[in-house]
Amino acid sequence: MQKLIHLVMDYAPGDLACAEVVSALAAQIPGDYHWHITSVQSFDTVATGFVVAQLGNQSEQLRPQDTLIYANCAPRKDRREARSNNEGEGFLYGKLASGVRIMAVNSGYSLSFVREELTELWTLHVDAGGSQFRSRDNFPKLVGQASRGETCFLKERLDPREVIPAPPATAVGYVDSFGNLKTTIRDGDPILSSLKPGQRVIAEINGVAMAVTVAAGSFNVQEGDIALSPGSSGHARKFWEIFQRGGSAWHTYKKPRPGTPITIRR
Repeated sequence: MQKLIHLVMDYAPGDLACAEVVSALAAQIPGDYHWHITSVQSFDTVATGFVVAQLGNQSEQLRPQDTLIYANCAPRKDRREARSNNEGEGFLYGKLASGVRIMAVNSGYSLSFVREELTELWTLHVDAGGSQFRSRDNFPKLVGQASRGETCFLKERLDPREVIPAPPATAVGYVDSFGNLKTTIRDGDPILSSLKPGQRVIAEINGVAMAVTVAAGSFNVQEGDIALSPGSSGHARKFWEIFQRGGSAWHTYKKPRPGTPITIRR
């Protein structure tokens, strides 16, 4: 049986921190696992959550049956006061309706996009402090245990709706390598109810207001035009994207970060 572990982290792929985390995990995880690293910008829990949901909610036709996600983006902003002993946000274990298991730091919106799909969520027996680099020093042992099917680290069961915030509404969710803005607007959202293909609306992001075309796909607009259309993320309930054909919507909108609000008006 094929096995896969997704590492979702706010370390750049070529960074020393990434190399140390991978090394620590490799010492704990069985050799029959394939690996893949997805990086987000530093402290970007919105993009982390978006990625976790897209990878975690995939059907079995799009992933190995045994898929484990280890997500670590820990800006340590859950408390403003000084921390003792390098303590950080809690490390949780969850299981999705898809069967995918998640081990993630409960920071910001890191688990928000899967809040409704979590069938289990647990706190863990793990030191919350003791190291500035918990993703290397504290967490790999538990990820290794989970990869071997062990659950001895489970501590207290949680209600996802009580401990995880809802994802940000009508905002940038993720920026891909083409400069497309994957939004948190989804099929069925009220903001889309009155929009029709070919309609021109104003989309304002990051203080930049631009006329965009409501489109059915990426090639339904002319070269250089900006469009709003259903994207490739979100599975059965698609997230909509703002893209610029032949260009970068991210650059046009002055490089907004995930979480930046979007205003759409006629």
